[in-house]
Amino acid sequence: MSAQAREAVRQRIVDRRYALGARLVEREVAEELRMSRVPVREALRSLVAEGLLELLPHSGVRVRRLEPADVRHLYEVWEPLAVQASRLSARRVARCAPEEPPGLAALRATLGHAERASDADDGASEVAAHTAFHEGIVALSGNPLLARTMEQLSWQLQLLFGIRAEPDHMRAQHRIIYRQIAAGDEDTAAASTLLHVRDSQAVALRSLFEAGGEHA
Repeated sequence: MSAQAREAVRQRIVDRRYALGARLVEREVAEELRMSRVPVREALRSLVAEGLLELLPHSGVRVRRLEPADVRHLYEVWEPLAVQASRLSARRVARCAPEEPPGLAALRATLGHAERASDADDGASEVAAHTAFHEGIVALSGNPLLARTMEQLSWQLQLLFGIRAEPDHMRAQHRIIYRQIAAGDEDTAAASTLLHVRDSQAVALRSLFEAGGEHA
């Protein structure tokens, strides 16, 4: 039950039913989820540890409000992981050629999901597909330690992806990265991923903190 509660609260944070900075009252969350307070309490504690919630000074929790330093710290960790994941995935494709390694078809499918969601103006589904794309690159790399490390970042990244709009040039970057990985070109895939992650950081900071941004 605590795992179910954790997943439900996570999803409400990511799709912004619980806004940044919103205080979450254990009793109210339990009523909303139709659960007892014990699993909800455990779920909220877990989400504090994940960095999606933060403890209030006296009692309770709230959805974490991101500061510029929080965004930069997250990207400082994600950038080398994302670049290495693309490099390792392309290397694995090259080594498996002419066969297609497990995971490449799934990675290709996430691009289709993202494009259909974009065409339908379904922002939540597009965010989920973009997160799945980056997770798919990690999975394709075949490195379980990298996958476990990435898992710790995925929900915070998904929260950021949901806050900022996805510019068209960044959608195009996903397609370019996929083609370079599928071609087994590890250096080019790594360079394109580096550009993409840095563009993503710039867009996130602009959306959150610059004048006229949603949360400025």
